[in-house]
Amino acid sequence: MARATIIGSGPNGLAAAVSMARAGYDVRVLEAADTIGGGVRTLESTLPGFRHDVCSAVHPAALASPFFQAFGLAERIEWIHPDISYAHPLDGGRAGIAWRDIDRTASALGRDRRAWLSLLRPLSRHIDGVVDFTGNQMLRVPRDPVTAFRFALRMLEQGTPLARRAFRTEEAAGLISGVLAHANTPLPSLAGAAAGLLLAAQAHAGGWMYPAGGAQRIADALVADLEAHGGAVETGVHVTDLGTLDWGDPTRGDVLLLNTSPRLALTHPGIPSGYARALRSYRYGPAAAKVDFALDGPVPWANPDVAQAPTVHVGGTRDEVWESENAVARGTVSARPYALTVQPSVFDPTRAPEGKAVLWAYIHVPQGSDLDATELITQQVERFAPGFRDRILATRSVPASDREAINPSEIGGDILGGAFTIPQALRRPVLGTAPWRTPMRGVYLASASTPPGPGVNGMAGWHAARTALADAGSPAALSDLF
Repeated sequence: MARATIIGSGPNGLAAAVSMARAGYDVRVLEAADTIGGGVRTLESTLPGFRHDVCSAVHPAALASPFFQAFGLAERIEWIHPDISYAHPLDGGRAGIAWRDIDRTASALGRDRRAWLSLLRPLSRHIDGVVDFTGNQMLRVPRDPVTAFRFALRMLEQGTPLARRAFRTEEAAGLISGVLAHANTPLPSLAGAAAGLLLAAQAHAGGWMYPAGGAQRIADALVADLEAHGGAVETGVHVTDLGTLDWGDPTRGDVLLLNTSPRLALTHPGIPSGYARALRSYRYGPAAAKVDFALDGPVPWANPDVAQAPTVHVGGTRDEVWESENAVARGTVSARPYALTVQPSVFDPTRAPEGKAVLWAYIHVPQGSDLDATELITQQVERFAPGFRDRILATRSVPASDREAINPSEIGGDILGGAFTIPQALRRPVLGTAPWRTPMRGVYLASASTPPGPGVNGMAGWHAARTALADAGSPAALSDLF
C-alpha cells in the first residue's frame, strides 16, 4: 500500500489526509503541537472552563466549501446559525448590523438601503458562483462568468477611492469597511475588496456560522474520519528539515503533503534552484496580535443588537478603519485600531461557566511585532461597551512575535499564509495551473499559501490530494471519495 505523509494537522492538512486515506493510502499526519487542529484548535487558555479558539472562530466559508459539503461537515457536528452575521458598533450607541436577512439589513440603513442591496444581493443570490470565482485563484475560466463579472465590478468600486461614494451613512460605510478589513491589507485595495465582498455575500447567503463547542470540533470530525479509514495522527513531531524525514519512496507511489509554510519545502535536498528562488520571493504580510478575555458576564454593548452578534468589528467609522489598516502597512499601529472580536458564548453555553463569557479579539500589527494588544483592545471595546473593563477576569495575550512558536506556518505572525495581494492571489506561492505540485517527485503543498488561500474550507488540502492522486494515475473527484 502506498503511503501518504502529511505535515501539519490544520484543516487543509486533515482534508488532504482524509482524501488520501479514502483513496486507499496508508496515511499518517505529523503535527508539531501537542494537540491537533492547527488554526482550528480550542483551548482553555485563560481560566478553567473558559474555552477559547486559538485562531479562527467563526467559519462563513466552511459550509460553502465544496470539500466540506462532500465531507458532510454540516451533519457531522452541531452548528450555530445566528440571525446576525456581524455587527459594527459606532459612537453614541449606533451600529450597522449585518442580519442574515439582507432586506432587514438594508431597511435599517435608511438612505443606503438600495445601495446595499445593489452591492450584495446579486452576489448572495449566486454565492456558489462567487465561491467558485474567488476560491480557485488559478488560470482557468470561471464556471459562472456572469457572477464573476459582477463580482469584479464591485471589487473595482470597493477596492478603489470610488468606495467613498458608495454609501452615505456611517452605518453602511462602517459595515462594509469592517468586513473588508479582514484581509489585513491597506484600504481601499482590490485584495481587501475581494476578500470582504466574499464574506459579506456569505453573510446574506448561508450566514456566518460557527461550531458549538469551538473550532476544535472541525478538526475532531476530520480526524475521526481519517482514523475510520486507517489513518493516524502523531502529535509533538516538529519537522524542520525534509532531508531528515523518512516519508517513504516516491518511486513506489509514496507522497508527502505539506500543510505548512512553503519555506519547509526549501529544506528538501532535491529542490531545483529556480523553484527555491520562487519560494524565497514569496512574501508574508502583516500579522495579528491576539488577546483572549475571560469575562464575568457578557460584554455590555451599548447597542443591544451588537450583543446578539457573535462577530463584532470594533473600529469606529470607515475613516478610522482605513487609517488603522493603512497604519499597519506603514509599520505602525493606530491608537484606535480595528479589532476583530468574537463572542461565541452569546449562543454557546459550553464555552464558559454559567453566567460567564469569553471574548476572542485581535488587531493587525506589523509582521513580527511584540506588541501586547490587551490595553488597546480593551480601550476600543470599552468605547462601545462601557463597563467592559470591569468584567475582565483574566486575559491571555499572544503577540505576533509569539504566533510562529504556536503554529510554525504563521511566519512572523501572519495568519493568512502570505501577504494578501492581487499578485499573490495569482502567484500563491508560484504561478501555474497546479501550484500545489512541486518539482520534487511526490511532494505537494497543501496550505493556505496555495489556492484558494486563507479560510477554513479544506480546499487547498483537497486540491493537493487531488493533484497527487492524478499524478499517481488515479484521478478522483470528491464524489468518488465521499
